[in-house]
Parts: sequence; C-alpha cells; structure tokens
Amino acid sequence: MALTQIQIIQSLGEAMSWFERELAWGVPATELRHLTGRIGELYAALITNGQMATNVNEKGYDVVGETGERVSVKTTGMLGSSGHIGFNPKTLDVVDRVMILRINTEEMQIETLLNDTRENAEKLMTAKSSFGKRSIALSKLGTDKVYRSDIPVVASAEFRGYTVNALENGTILVFEGEEPVVPARPRLGKMAAELGVSVINSNGNPRNTRQLGSLVIAAVNGA
Repeated sequence: MALTQIQIIQSLGEAMSWFERELAWGVPATELRHLTGRIGELYAALITNGQMATNVNEKGYDVVGETGERVSVKTTGMLGSSGHIGFNPKTLDVVDRVMILRINTEEMQIETLLNDTRENAEKLMTAKSSFGKRSIALSKLGTDKVYRSDIPVVASAEFRGYTVNALENGTILVFEGEEPVVPARPRLGKMAAELGVSVINSNGNPRNTRQLGSLVIAAVNGA
C-alpha cells in the first residue's frame, strides 16, 4: 500500500531519530547502510512528491516521482570528497533520474549532492570496472556545494540579521541575508548563547543542528 505524504514525513522523522540514536551509541554511519538507504528513499519520495517503488528490491530504481519518473537513490554517510557511489550498469536503462544524497552526521542534515537525469549522471560515471559496476566519485559532485530542494518551511525566526528556517523534513537552514550559512551549527550556538538556550541536552551531549535550530526558533518566537 502506498504511503501518504504525511506518512512519509512521519517515517522519515522516525528513521532519522533511530539513526541519531545509533550514532549516539557509537555505531559508525558506515555500518548503518540499511538505515541510511531507507532515509534516502523516504527523502527522495518526499521531495519528488512521489512514492517508494511498489515491489521490494525493485530492479534498478527506488522511488517513482509524481510525474512517473523512476528514480535511483543512493545515500551515503561519508563526509568530504573521498569515496565513490556505485551503480549497476545492467539496470541503468530503466532509470530516469539519479539522486545522490548524503546524511551529514555532524549537522544531522540530509544533503542533496546530485539530482539529475540519468543521461547527465552517466556522464559523471566511470567505465564499467572489473567488478561489473560503474561509479561516480564524490569529488565530482562538488560536495562543498550542496543543492537544496524546495521543501516547505514550517517554522522560521529572524535574529540579529540571520534567518533560521525549519523545513518540513526537520532540516534547519540558516541564512545571512540571502546567503546560506554553512555549517549552520556554530552560528546557532552563538544565537543560543544570546537567547539563554543550552547547547547541551539532558543527557549531557551537545545538541545537533536540528535540535538547536528548533529551540532557537522557539526562543525567538516566544513559543
């Protein structure tokens, strides 16, 4: 049965919470591939206003967008520009669009590194290797320049010339004028200090970007 957009949002929030909890227990992001994959597919379904592929292990693609585009979704927890994303060349012909996402474990944000047609994505791929795979090097994606999607803003606050936006999927974005502040957490920490908001949670651990951003918005708006 297809998930509604509300159910996708709820499932994404729950999966992100589970992921964050595993990280807090000391599990490396690279050991949570199943969970990162699920998060990526839910996120892709959300931003394309689409649905997860109807069959388990659907051949070649993971999400079907609102317009019927078949989307191959790859999600990584690797930071920086090292590493590769692999693709099966035997199933690329059934894919219309390729999305490569990264879960930034420092900011607990989902970042879009690539969202393009299969034809354009293939231009970035290496030739088939001896293992039968093609791949895209993260260094080719300009991982220092993250593409943001038009996910609705559900809460916002302005403070000392900065705007803090909370998106529908929980992501926090900070802007100085029109320019995004990346990484956002250091600036949020300074705002929190001025607002009397603790950057430490009840367990004695530093609050991540999502938590801190939500608290800063609430403090500014008097919620």
